[in-house]
Amino acid sequence: MNRQDAFVLMPTGGGKSLCFQIPALLMDGLTVVISPLIALMKDQVDALKINGISAAFLNSTLSYKEQADVISRIEKNTLKLLYVAPEKLFLNDLQFIHSLKTQKVSLFAIDEAHCISQWGHDFRPEYLNLKILKQLFPTTPIIALTATADTVTRKDILEKLHLMEPRVFVSSFNRANIHYYVEPKANPYDRMVEYLKKHPDESGIVYALSRQSVERLAEDLEQDGFSAKPYHAGLEKNIRERHQELFIKDQIKIMVATIAFGMGIDKSNVRFVIHMDLPKNIESYYQETGRAGRDGLQSEALLFYGAGDVMKLKKFSEIEDNSAQTRVLLNKLNAMVHFCETRICRRKYLLNYFGESFENHCGTCDVCLSQHEKFDGTIMAQKILSAVSRLHENYGVGFIVDFLCGSKNDKISETQRQLKTYGIGAGITKDEWKRYIRELLALGYLKQEGEYPVLKLTDVSVRLLTGNEPVMLTKSIIRAEAAQTVAKHEEGLIPLLKQLRFRLATESNVPAYVIFSDVTLLELATYLPQTISELKQISGFGEIKLQRYGKPFLDMVQAYCRTNKLSSKIDQKKKKRERASKTGGPADTKLESLKLFREGKSPVEIAAIRTLGVSTIETHLAHFILDGTLGVDDLVPKEKISPIKKAIEEHGSLSLKGLKDTLGEHTSYGEIRAVLNSMQKLKA
Repeated sequence: MNRQDAFVLMPTGGGKSLCFQIPALLMDGLTVVISPLIALMKDQVDALKINGISAAFLNSTLSYKEQADVISRIEKNTLKLLYVAPEKLFLNDLQFIHSLKTQKVSLFAIDEAHCISQWGHDFRPEYLNLKILKQLFPTTPIIALTATADTVTRKDILEKLHLMEPRVFVSSFNRANIHYYVEPKANPYDRMVEYLKKHPDESGIVYALSRQSVERLAEDLEQDGFSAKPYHAGLEKNIRERHQELFIKDQIKIMVATIAFGMGIDKSNVRFVIHMDLPKNIESYYQETGRAGRDGLQSEALLFYGAGDVMKLKKFSEIEDNSAQTRVLLNKLNAMVHFCETRICRRKYLLNYFGESFENHCGTCDVCLSQHEKFDGTIMAQKILSAVSRLHENYGVGFIVDFLCGSKNDKISETQRQLKTYGIGAGITKDEWKRYIRELLALGYLKQEGEYPVLKLTDVSVRLLTGNEPVMLTKSIIRAEAAQTVAKHEEGLIPLLKQLRFRLATESNVPAYVIFSDVTLLELATYLPQTISELKQISGFGEIKLQRYGKPFLDMVQAYCRTNKLSSKIDQKKKKRERASKTGGPADTKLESLKLFREGKSPVEIAAIRTLGVSTIETHLAHFILDGTLGVDDLVPKEKISPIKKAIEEHGSLSLKGLKDTLGEHTSYGEIRAVLNSMQKLKA
């Protein structure tokens, strides 16, 4: 709004679109949104129109006449938002972009900005041309937005777009409503079917690595009675588009897809994402799982992990004649493997990867929800290490397991069968041996090396082999269910509301979630409004939607309440709001921390009093530097301020973790954040 360039890093479903849509409405002129995603363009334009906003898109799906109509609306200044593909801007010697110079362009928004970086996970060469925007429109602000970019990618985006002293906004990566689960890749199809049967009416995406896998899985699911369709780049365009439309409009429940599907899908009621194969990096995994729960309701991400996927993906990571990029891609793959094998909270691992600190326990991932029954696994471990040693550290997990189990596999030579460790693991299943090997890898008693990873001993292996060090392994894992976060509501009303929403969506030829999200339906079924004034208090009912859809939804709620002798509970919503403002509203929680700080309490003491993390309290206090309530020297020792400033000036402010690594363990995240805020206040 200050007409400065901006870079926004915000998670999928976090509200990136609002960051340019609201300024577009407040500014005088046209906002041009550059997006590589044709499906998203249509979705967002449909949603804007439903809300009474003048918006259009220009891409290859429009006929010549339709394109001419959009251009006419641009020339008549009757559009507020225009969505275009990057290629459109540069056609015919920049003819279109030069035509924009005759219009009042208030803002350029570059969505999926990571596409400009070769170090990003979805590089698109056409994005490189966007650097010309700053040359042709030097006084027009540019906002670049992405959901997934590590430190290297962020720096690359800023450099390639030639943004002028951009303000950088990095939101939390934490999608608290998504619960993360990783399971061994043992009978994954049967396990998936078991999962789907527990979620019969919910919408979800199943990702697989290859086109053949996608088609086979979709076919098998349909034969087993599930509502599913395939999606991959090898399908005819019209079939792809048809399947996508069926999914978006809730006419099928499950989309089985390669990663070609989903980028830019704005469907808010996806309740689960299942990965049948390993994603190639954390960024892809985060973005793909982020397609679940965009409405903020509880959703799940389930990943089946097997070592065989790692070998396949290592081959895909090799870029001919580009060792630097190969190294980057392999490092990203290794981080994904470590995520699957970690024994710490998976949410913590994800957030730490993106440079964000987090407590050690989230209570909503399989690691945090599991109780591990341990046993003295020293002998088991010695058998594994001995087998690796006697086979001269030349084989991978599969071969070692076959060797231990005494397999008659032809790959095991007669000489190897004479070794005394051959067959010493008979009687224990292959899956158990694989699990023990994964644990030894995680504990550092084994490592994997090479293009086709072979098992190697480590420096600490000797202590275990000689019996000088015991090791505890996991006998069984008992996983508890995560606590349910859905408010108590009328279960019988929800399907009726969904049917009404579906009918209205079909009549308007838009996806159901464009009419109302599941959050709105849940609130209707919880608070049971009985009048138009009460309906206004339900999330999603703004003036336009109240006029268009208020009566049919109100009629349905009233009829349900009459039949079931129920009355309005809207007062509970008011009380909930009042409680939140007294004890838990965002502004109030910061003020509570400030009050205790002014009473002489340290951040550690405040964290203990409020049962919050120290980093959370430090964030609260650093906030008050921005408005001048506190000074930086109130929170940071004077001798530390200058070194922190110097590190920020040298390395930039995009990654707190990067700065922390540079400054060392004696400087806290809270101190870095406080200095960053003081520097930001000076710029403002």
